Amino acid sequence: MTIIKTVCLSAILVSWAYFSTAQAQTNTSTGFGSFIHYYGDLRNFRYLLKHEKEINVAFLGGSITKNDGWRDQVGEYLKSSYPHISFNLLNAGIPSLGSVPHAFRFKEDVLAKGKVDLLFIESAVNDRGNGTPEIQQRRALEGIVRQALKSNPHTDIILMAFADELKMEDYRSGKVPPEVRIHQEIASKYKLPFINLAEEVTRRIDNKEFSWKEDFKNLHPSPFGQDVYFRSIQNLFERLRSKVFPASGLSAHVLPRAMEKKNYCSGRYVPVSQAQSIKGFQLNPAWKPKDGARTRPGFSNRPVLEGEGAGAELHFNFQGDAVGIAVNSGPDAGVIEYSIDGGAFKEIDLYTPWSKSLHLPWYLVLGDDLKAGTPHQLMIRIKNSKNTASKGQACRIVHFLVN
Repeated sequence: MTIIKTVCLSAILVSWAYFSTAQAQTNTSTGFGSFIHYYGDLRNFRYLLKHEKEINVAFLGGSITKNDGWRDQVGEYLKSSYPHISFNLLNAGIPSLGSVPHAFRFKEDVLAKGKVDLLFIESAVNDRGNGTPEIQQRRALEGIVRQALKSNPHTDIILMAFADELKMEDYRSGKVPPEVRIHQEIASKYKLPFINLAEEVTRRIDNKEFSWKEDFKNLHPSPFGQDVYFRSIQNLFERLRSKVFPASGLSAHVLPRAMEKKNYCSGRYVPVSQAQSIKGFQLNPAWKPKDGARTRPGFSNRPVLEGEGAGAELHFNFQGDAVGIAVNSGPDAGVIEYSIDGGAFKEIDLYTPWSKSLHLPWYLVLGDDLKAGTPHQLMIRIKNSKNTASKGQACRIVHFLVN
């Protein structure tokens, strides 16, 4: 087991205890190789390993990607296996965010940082937890893949689905979790490797190899669980390491016809300074919470369009087939109503189950079946009502979202 960070002797002993429990896991009937789907063979990445001195790897996901664990182990594995190569490892994980946020932040948080040679994507856990509609999951995840391949057709991509208790319940009742199915269908369509860690963890727990409560702990895995994830990724690399492939150079990925015509392949942030006809909102150039509640990285000390009372309103003009907002939904989050192109108003409660002590980045697609190439207008207004758990009527917009 690779130990990336050692805090104290007890941490070492805990990690090695987990490893000892896991030693038999590689030789069981449910060995982790059976949960890897080789729709693609990382041909370009393997070519770069033989011919380049510098490779860029990006990790896009939520807190399971952001936190120390499998991601660090993958980085250490690559560096130790290929010491002649300089690996630039971009941690683009942000806690709580799933496929929809990833699709709209991908340009700023990943592509703007430079060329990507290998991209890891995971969103299945947060998509379930956030209640993201299946159609939005499809449009978002496919949009990320298409953005990556349009930016660099030689980028190799690995899709992964991590485990949580709801997915385990699905498998045990004979169902494939919808988030996992969507990841796998897109991986198959675009010929990308897919690692079904949700099913692997479920089957191996049911095979009595380890337990969720004592070993894995929860959806934010223990060191043992992080190692389970890493070992499967390592297995993917090792299985492909000796695979024969043409030595003629890099091979561009061919973009197939989109599965979802309205996918978010042009998803992007638009600055909140683009709002017009503002009444009751204030542009705070470096917003920070005043109530002591936490924020997520990148969502404070930056421009925020802030309204804190009923009747505050704004307009936003844009072109595209989808529009939305990313808000900081905190303890005083209110209720908004919105209209697109003068249509009927719809209502959204911005307060979430996590807002009590956290200004949660909350991404809302307000319309995604619009006519592309024509001007549209979004109107937002704070209502004179609120969630009974909320302390106020605030709406704090961090980004406009446009596809």
